[in-house]
Amino acid sequence: MDSGKEQLLSPSSINEREYFRRSFDARESFDLDSDIDATEFLQSDPLTSSKPSTAAFSNRPRNRWLRNPCRCLTGRSTKCIIGFLVVFALVWLGLGTGGFFAFKKYKQTPPDGLSPPWYPTPKGGTSRNWAESYRRASEMVAKMTLPEKVNVTTGTGWKMGPAVGNTGPATNVGFPSLALQDGPLGIRFADNATAFPAGVTVGATWNKELMYQWGNAHAIEARKKGINAILGPCIGPLGRMPAGGRNWEGFGADPYLQGVAAAESIKGIQAEGVMATIKHLVANEQEHFRQPWEWALPNALSANIDDRTMHELYLWPFGDAVKAGVASVMCSYNMINNSYACGNSKLLNGLLRDEMGFQGFVMSDWLAQRSGVASSLAGLDMTMPGDGEFWEDGKSFWGSELTRSILNGSVPLDRLNDMATRIVAAWYQLGQDDETRFDREGPSFSSWTDEPEGVYAPGSPSEQDTVPVNRYVNVMGDHASLARQIAAEGTVLLRNEGLLPLARDAGNLSDKMARRDSPLRIAIFGEDAGPGEGPNHCPDRGCNQGTLASGWGSGSVEFPYLVTPVEALTKSWEGDGTVKVSTYLTNQPPFAKEPEILRDAQLCIVFANADSGEGYKAWEGVKGDRPDLSLQKGGDELIVKVAQGCNGGSGDVLVVIHTVGPVVMERWIDLPNVKAVLLANLPGQESGNALADVIFGDVNPSGKLPWTIGKTLDDYGEGAKIMYLPNGVVPQQDFKEGLYVDYRHFDKHGTEPCFEFGFGLSYTTFEFSDCTVKQLKEKTALPSPRPRDFAVPPEYDSSIPDEDEVLFPEGFRKLEKFVYPYLDTIDDIVSDPYPYPDGYDIKQPASGAGGEEGGNPDLWETYVTVSANITNTGGSAGKVVPQLYLSYPEGISTVDVEFPVKVLRGFDKISLEKDETRTVTFNLTRRDLSYWDVNMQNWVMVVDGEYKFSVGRSSRDLPLSGTW
Repeated sequence: MDSGKEQLLSPSSINEREYFRRSFDARESFDLDSDIDATEFLQSDPLTSSKPSTAAFSNRPRNRWLRNPCRCLTGRSTKCIIGFLVVFALVWLGLGTGGFFAFKKYKQTPPDGLSPPWYPTPKGGTSRNWAESYRRASEMVAKMTLPEKVNVTTGTGWKMGPAVGNTGPATNVGFPSLALQDGPLGIRFADNATAFPAGVTVGATWNKELMYQWGNAHAIEARKKGINAILGPCIGPLGRMPAGGRNWEGFGADPYLQGVAAAESIKGIQAEGVMATIKHLVANEQEHFRQPWEWALPNALSANIDDRTMHELYLWPFGDAVKAGVASVMCSYNMINNSYACGNSKLLNGLLRDEMGFQGFVMSDWLAQRSGVASSLAGLDMTMPGDGEFWEDGKSFWGSELTRSILNGSVPLDRLNDMATRIVAAWYQLGQDDETRFDREGPSFSSWTDEPEGVYAPGSPSEQDTVPVNRYVNVMGDHASLARQIAAEGTVLLRNEGLLPLARDAGNLSDKMARRDSPLRIAIFGEDAGPGEGPNHCPDRGCNQGTLASGWGSGSVEFPYLVTPVEALTKSWEGDGTVKVSTYLTNQPPFAKEPEILRDAQLCIVFANADSGEGYKAWEGVKGDRPDLSLQKGGDELIVKVAQGCNGGSGDVLVVIHTVGPVVMERWIDLPNVKAVLLANLPGQESGNALADVIFGDVNPSGKLPWTIGKTLDDYGEGAKIMYLPNGVVPQQDFKEGLYVDYRHFDKHGTEPCFEFGFGLSYTTFEFSDCTVKQLKEKTALPSPRPRDFAVPPEYDSSIPDEDEVLFPEGFRKLEKFVYPYLDTIDDIVSDPYPYPDGYDIKQPASGAGGEEGGNPDLWETYVTVSANITNTGGSAGKVVPQLYLSYPEGISTVDVEFPVKVLRGFDKISLEKDETRTVTFNLTRRDLSYWDVNMQNWVMVVDGEYKFSVGRSSRDLPLSGTW
């Protein structure tokens, strides 16, 4: 076996199979009426399976003939049989360029990955910041039985507890079951909790303080609901593909912006004592083919990324998260260089733990674990939700199988001890042993029913007592005001030709719009302005109807309410006889039958949107990832018709867009009477109020684009396009564009965007002046030598425990499908030599890039500062976002690498009164100034030539510059 291609993905012998949990169920619901539709190949609704079940979760074939294929085959119809076989062949031949032959070649998980091995897993407890927590954790873990250690690391199964993720307790030592619940918008499946703006809206604020407060408020609500760990924030996907289904959960398409936002929100979450979980590690950039069988293929997509790109782009924000002390990292569904992320030793052991110094625990995404022994050796610490390959099957890769693996010697007890210690240390690190704040009673709500009473484990068919499961605790406090502020500051003003802000009465509007002899006529158009069927109409927000305030999937929440734009706007004009408002909350108003709708309107406000979400759900043509960058439900056509017809084509038009990501605006952006455009992103429950604040000038817009708006999808490059059809049964996605994602690609190719990264207007104006560069430390190519570990990891007795302690206790009542750590018998334990992966017994050299949380401490030292003065030269107070971009030295013969034209390396947000001037200073660290050298395997600073620092309003409006 090639040690450079670790064979950790599937058992290869009969004996090994006994120690691995593989699939024991036939594949169900194979719907041949669909091409490759995610929702048609699920055994049950994977991440929702929620309260209560509805037809939306049905996985039966939609065609009667397909529901009964056997009836057809057992009949006498030759045409029927031939038709069935033809359809079956066409489906498999369409799986990729390799067709049937590719399937024949890849019937099983690829035995060889391209990701090099990195063993053994570095132990936790080396960091100064975690030393005391590890000391206390080691004392507890030393007293645990083997089943208790296994219990701590293994989820109890899907729907086997009140939260979406529940671990087993270590009762004898007083360690509780942990409750893990989705974010990152709020507490998923919970009542009386805030529906915050989405991550992309938070990113669009470019406001570090709001990023912190967003995380902190979320954690306050989670703690009060009895949650130990929030499954957020999200920084993967990064946003390589503008149509990616879950981009909206993250903060934007730049690693620096993502990293700062992640760090601030993690600090906010963990200041409340709740564990943050940074996700998804790594390169889960599209929903299509993200995991096995969700799209009919037996394997997930492999994201193939070179070393430098991995470090400088996709891992960069994870470094910020680790530096911030994040308690948990969630590994993703996809493969990385043909090795599943949750079993990729190079990723989890080498990059995350050795280089970044991660001290917390790694948990799998839900069902992202693809092996038992292999994943534990590769660095996985906690499996979620505990089931094996399928939902609610109770056949865990760990649980009793992990217990068996310890007894037969296939998993070293040393590894299990580290797994359990990391989890317990995180619990201590966050102060969750304080029972005045974490009462050990678990969540006060059920993820599976809205009724006050139910069973503890509804995923089990076993008979159970009915107990109180929902206490309806209201935890929202005053968080609506914070949600409103974030939504307002995350709204981006893209165009304004004197239209905004609007006045609340016609007397203060322009002469063009006001008629002295009649009220001002305002018309509001678009389904996106109104309530539709309500914000919670579709499970997990899995459809686009009414105003768009959130994407769909596990990152969504139950809205306690949703203030719609039409409600807030009409309320602002309510009772004003000088204004007459008409509303048409549809994307197909009866313009032909009632031409006066447009003809009489002097001001037209038109709403449109674009939605997407997680791949297990589909809405119309949107199967997780968007099929294009167009506005949905005829939004572009609506805007064009309104602009052409508003007051006979002379009326003013305000366009408002709610979207999960960039949308192409070329059909209407240059129409002469489109006077203003607002991009409101995904604003959460306070949508309408926040929008009204901006439109009427109560809040001066200060949002900035967290990604580029191109003129076409092609503008983003080939690497930005979703793979909608697989190129093999194991889809291979090569990240050939390297570092050139979003604005970096536009800069490299000289492509003119519609609106550039970092762009956003204000109602006032700002002047930038006096750029000053100050050196604090001399340039040196490499960081200081890696420091010695601050502390020594805990050591335990490594002898195999007494086998009798792993048996089910006498009289123990088991719940069917519940994941337990116990065994029924030990008679079948065989301690044959385990075929550890090649390289497992070779100790890896410590990376010079490591040494503490976040990596070598020298990487975080400030080497140079850049200062600039900003003056508010307009007529009103406002907030400004100064941005700093770095350009590496050019033409250096000693540096044979290519650099982007510029990269974001600093931003701030300050409030300025009229005529006020303030100085902003950016601190640039060694890490900011370095690139990843694939030969040196370290962060390297360019010591020859001059760095250029550009400061300004956006990535293409940079009036100031300085050199170093």
